[in-house]
Amino acid sequence: MERIQLLHPEGKKGSHIVKAKYDVMKEVMLETITDYEEIAFKELANVINEKLRDKWEGSVTWYVTAVKLDLEARGLIERFAKDRQQYIRIAR
Repeated sequence: MERIQLLHPEGKKGSHIVKAKYDVMKEVMLETITDYEEIAFKELANVINEKLRDKWEGSVTWYVTAVKLDLEARGLIERFAKDRQQYIRIAR
């Protein structure tokens, strides 16, 4: 099983996860963020949890957090503060 080393926006060492799971989570996450334009992190986790509920083995929330940090580090998405919450959008 091919694995991928996740990146972290602060340069910390990320986890190694199965690449197939990474690819699914990345696709669903980018699609969801694009649909919403900007979305609170908590809502993003809830939406993805709902989409993958019956199709995912393991903690969806853990993977949402880990892949979100990786996509930030790769410059694909960005987080920002709004209404005292962490929001996510596609990087500009």
